[in-house]
Amino acid sequence: MAKGRMWPAEFRDYEDPLSGAHVRQLTSYKGNSHHLYFTNPGWYAGGRKMLIGSDRDNRTNLFGIDLETGEIEQLTDLAPGNVGFLGVSVNPTREEAYFRHNREVKAVDLETRELRVLWERPEGFRWSMLNCTADGEFVCVGIYEDLSDRIRIDRNYIGFPEVWAAHPLSRIVKVAVDGSGGEVVWEEKTWIGHVNTSPTLANVLTFCHEGPWEMVDNRIWGLDLETKKAWKIRPREVEAERVGHEYWHADGIHLGYHGSRKDRPGFFGRIRYDGTDCEEFACKSQTGHIHSNDFSSIVGDGGQVIRIWKNAGDAFDGPRILAEHRSSMHIQESHPHPRFTPDGRKVVYTSNFSGYCNVYLADVPEFDSLPSVEEDET
Repeated sequence: MAKGRMWPAEFRDYEDPLSGAHVRQLTSYKGNSHHLYFTNPGWYAGGRKMLIGSDRDNRTNLFGIDLETGEIEQLTDLAPGNVGFLGVSVNPTREEAYFRHNREVKAVDLETRELRVLWERPEGFRWSMLNCTADGEFVCVGIYEDLSDRIRIDRNYIGFPEVWAAHPLSRIVKVAVDGSGGEVVWEEKTWIGHVNTSPTLANVLTFCHEGPWEMVDNRIWGLDLETKKAWKIRPREVEAERVGHEYWHADGIHLGYHGSRKDRPGFFGRIRYDGTDCEEFACKSQTGHIHSNDFSSIVGDGGQVIRIWKNAGDAFDGPRILAEHRSSMHIQESHPHPRFTPDGRKVVYTSNFSGYCNVYLADVPEFDSLPSVEEDET
């Protein structure tokens, strides 16, 4: 299986049985395919194409789907190994994307498919997320101490609380995309995850203190790449409060998140990266992973359906059903991780209800035309 190979369109269009919304299944190969993690936009070529990870011919590689024709182009031809395409990051200034393969951060030219090695992770560490800065000059990657010699670490959060309790040495490394090397810009003896760069501010990123949300000291942090100073963005307000799944709004200034605590069963939040301009509203029903381009509409994957909430000014209406996903969520690749397209008119998500993970794109109708989520559907 060679890079550059073109696969014919695998489109299947249908009307969602619960909402009536138009859904296009983008992949149908008898192997798992998934879009990127909800914090990582995968569109390129002016939005005409989208990156996916896919298992084909018994190997996992990176592919690009032409959203108009459906053609699927193979972009890498990697030997089997430790590869992660959920966390691929697209350079916002040129046609290049970055991913991890074994111990290396690699760049792939999305036009020529040429691969370059940018940086090698030191021995004794494991990967977290990576993301490209807004100026396209650096890839920021999180790594943490490998404790697998004394803690069983596996998919589906096996070892999750034990790693948190062990306080592994963690680092954030700023890797130059020109291949000139990497620099440690943050280090601490606390498990770090979810390294997310602002899409508009080249010197700002967020990271989290990973672990059980109600037990970490503080979940959402900011980091200035120039001064190397970190700060709490949304400090915990009461004991055992759970806040997380933070992501950047399109303005690159505000973050979205959700949370819960004893006196507030569920809430959505929006906050400026410096900890100011905070708004929080109660939300009903399960949230799951959430995403929004701003604070007007939010999409989530809680329960068995892709659900949408709408900001009504002093509260969020909903949730309403956009589409059923019925995904097992047994592994990260089978989490739907819904994300709005940049224009907000569609939602991309992954589901394995067909037997394999596949990628879907649902049109977003008028909010009031969608059915409400009933209790037995949550």
